[in-house]
Amino acid sequence: MLMKQLILLLSLVTSAIAAFPYDEFNVFDYGATGFGEIDDSQAFLSAWRDACSTITQSARMIIPKGSFLLNPLLFSGPCEPQNIHFMVLGTIIAPDSPKSWKGRDSSQWIAFKDVIGLHVYGSGLIDGQGMHWWDQSCRYHPKQSKVFITHMTKCSSCFQEGCTKLAPTIFKFISCKESTLSNIYLVNSPQTHVLILNSKGFNVDNVMIQAPENSPNTDGIHIHSSHFVKITNSIIGTGDDCISVGDYTSDIEIANIECGPGHGISIGSLGKNKEVVVVENIHIHDSKLKGTTNGARIKTWQGGKGNIRHVTFENLVFDTVDNPIIIDQNYCDVRGTCKEEKNGVKISDVVYKNLQGTSSSKIAIDLNCSKAVPCTGITMENINLVGLQQGRPVTASCTNAQGREIGVNPGSCFNK
Repeated sequence: MLMKQLILLLSLVTSAIAAFPYDEFNVFDYGATGFGEIDDSQAFLSAWRDACSTITQSARMIIPKGSFLLNPLLFSGPCEPQNIHFMVLGTIIAPDSPKSWKGRDSSQWIAFKDVIGLHVYGSGLIDGQGMHWWDQSCRYHPKQSKVFITHMTKCSSCFQEGCTKLAPTIFKFISCKESTLSNIYLVNSPQTHVLILNSKGFNVDNVMIQAPENSPNTDGIHIHSSHFVKITNSIIGTGDDCISVGDYTSDIEIANIECGPGHGISIGSLGKNKEVVVVENIHIHDSKLKGTTNGARIKTWQGGKGNIRHVTFENLVFDTVDNPIIIDQNYCDVRGTCKEEKNGVKISDVVYKNLQGTSSSKIAIDLNCSKAVPCTGITMENINLVGLQQGRPVTASCTNAQGREIGVNPGSCFNK
């Protein structure tokens, strides 16, 4: 009997050793150079392959101190470990030329797909090197047929045909569940810095995202077709929205954000090309926006359908913000050029509570709602917005909006 127990114990120990051989996968062990000049993509893919396929409860892929040049990469799941950690201690840099994306998906640089229990974090830096992409952006160069790239180091006469509408995102999280992004620094993405797509149960905490104020379409974080997403304790300053909430999203919490420069924290734009919109249960609170073009913003195109509802903006501070509170149901690429449509996205049950600060424009509250589908159930409570200069009061403008207000300055809006 004792011998059988001993054999059973040895069998269990052997099985445990086989099941949990190693849980750390350092890219240096797979041939990464860490010099920042040689492509280390294959070493990263090999380390991910082993980390993702090992039979263990928790695996960790380590990017140590050093500089790692990566071409566009896709880290795919599903993975065997219940939790897989992607720990960045060094610097990851993108190629400095858009030509590196020739023949590849120009919308992404580093993507994670179909991973459950993914945790991306570390004290390192992720540099998208977006400058050359910005130089050929259609947003700033719409009529551009050719761009001479003068500051490239590897060729003396390189040309890019036409302007660029689509540029890479630093991090794409596609169909990832119960995952996190935390304690990391992202800079200079060619376009959006972080995209959370088709994901559920995703937390972002304590990240810093920076790009120049004039960099085109460099949203900090964009959420699309995702649910139960939480973004907290982060500092974001870019050339576009600090955080934007896209379509088919629900149960989103955004809190303790320092936003600026940028376009503010936005829901939308939604409903373009007559699309059906489903956005609900959005809570944005306890954040500060400084020097942004917008503050708490909802924007939809005419002609869209569906609903944006159950939205709360609460405990926000605006510092020199152009449009602190704004709903634009008549959003258009070129303001005033889109014709009036009979349909629109229904915006309802929106709460603005405990908002204060300074507006750098005359209209501090601007609810520009659709004539065909008015905004309803709007609540404004305890709001105090003033102009930058004493003696220059700000105003409120509400068009096709229905609701109630308590303790609102400037007011009254709904009673006009």
